[in-house]
Amino acid sequence: MGTWGQGVGGRLRTALPVEQMGVSGFPGRWVGGTAMVLGPLLMLAGALLRVRVPFFYPDQLAAYQDHPTLMASAYGLFAAGTVLLWPAAAVLAARIGARSAGWGLWGGTLVVFGLFARTFHAGVDHEAFQLARSQGAVAATEAVSAGYGAFHVFATLNLAILAGWIVLALGAWRTRVLGPVRAAALGLTAMLPLGVLKGTTPLSLVALAGLCAGLVPLGLALLREGPRPRRATVLRWVPLTVVALAAMTLIGQVG
Repeated sequence: MGTWGQGVGGRLRTALPVEQMGVSGFPGRWVGGTAMVLGPLLMLAGALLRVRVPFFYPDQLAAYQDHPTLMASAYGLFAAGTVLLWPAAAVLAARIGARSAGWGLWGGTLVVFGLFARTFHAGVDHEAFQLARSQGAVAATEAVSAGYGAFHVFATLNLAILAGWIVLALGAWRTRVLGPVRAAALGLTAMLPLGVLKGTTPLSLVALAGLCAGLVPLGLALLREGPRPRRATVLRWVPLTVVALAAMTLIGQVG
């Protein structure tokens, strides 16, 4: 009985598709799949909105003074996409980790730490834009110049911004979670410029196109691979989610 049970257990473990593993817990298939689709697309949309503005921060601040809605939208979309990438990276790392624990651990960890650093940069961008709004682009440029290059704890994560996507892409390729073409496309994300008040370059668009090619099809497949939620569940949770987001926005503005 013991031998038979071990044999059956071994066959069952072999038969279970790895692609179904690692998405049943946090953050889950729906959050992870949605983030894989929306995160890269939001970042690409933000980059395209500011594509005509020269790359470095004096021009970015001058553009904000002249076109505040456009630039705020561009940076806001890019920041929102950056935040959404963490559950996407977590689910992808879990799938990789189901076949190779080391590649999943280090790829996911480095990418998420890099996203923390990009979120910090987004906060600095926002503050610089508020200076441009209240004191003018020249004064804001002087303020940014005075503090540019100053050490902060997130500077230690700059290497993670670059290396994380390469490690994650290599892990996805080695474990066959992604094919070689899509894994290589995902690795192109490492070329996305980093830092404060950085605009869009042709290299930025190549990197973001690679991010979309690597994650969006996987996110769509992830959303389709399991049972769809019941209509009653959708009707209950969608309004609650909208109300919760609205409440969080209002409370955040007060804070």
